[in-house]
Amino acid sequence: MAETATTRRSRITPEREAELYEAVLDLLREVGYDALTMDAVAARTRSSKATLYRQWGGKAELVAKAVRHNKPGGSFDSIDTGTLRGDLYALTRRSDDCEMEQSSALMRALAMAVHTNPDLLTAFREHLVEPETAELRRMVQRAIDRGEVRADNPAIGFLMHMMVGAFAARTMIDERPPTQEFLLSYIDAVVLPALGVQPDPDRTI
Repeated sequence: MAETATTRRSRITPEREAELYEAVLDLLREVGYDALTMDAVAARTRSSKATLYRQWGGKAELVAKAVRHNKPGGSFDSIDTGTLRGDLYALTRRSDDCEMEQSSALMRALAMAVHTNPDLLTAFREHLVEPETAELRRMVQRAIDRGEVRADNPAIGFLMHMMVGAFAARTMIDERPPTQEFLLSYIDAVVLPALGVQPDPDRTI
């Protein structure tokens, strides 16, 4: 039975999976999470609803994995510039301004749904929040090992909050989407000083 289930789940190619995820994100932008249905995804992608449920289990996991897949650049572990500032800059530069604007709009659309749908919140924590928090911690650990950051700095536990907060608050406070320029300035003005790292104003990356 286990072999049969594995075979069935492997029938969707990476290309087909990417196509399905893009269709899910398009539907999210059009109708929002609550109005999105597996029937609509099946119709948009010319898939069977049974296949969707067999592969993803339900709407919450499908949406969370689609959002995760849409994030550019893969794992943070591929980033290792030799400095924390360089790593955070490289992380920010994986998305251009257009991608950031689209991601910001998508996250605003999902913000309320995450807090009113426990299944979606659980899926987001499993597939987005916890993996990215762990990857950021590994990035900071390298900085600790290099002597850039003190291991007992209390701001370390708030790094994810700082990065996500700046991204989310940009539109609410300034009525403008987040941009690379804004986030890079935020890293130098807020994140690095909080971690005890003073950026070199003459250094470019």
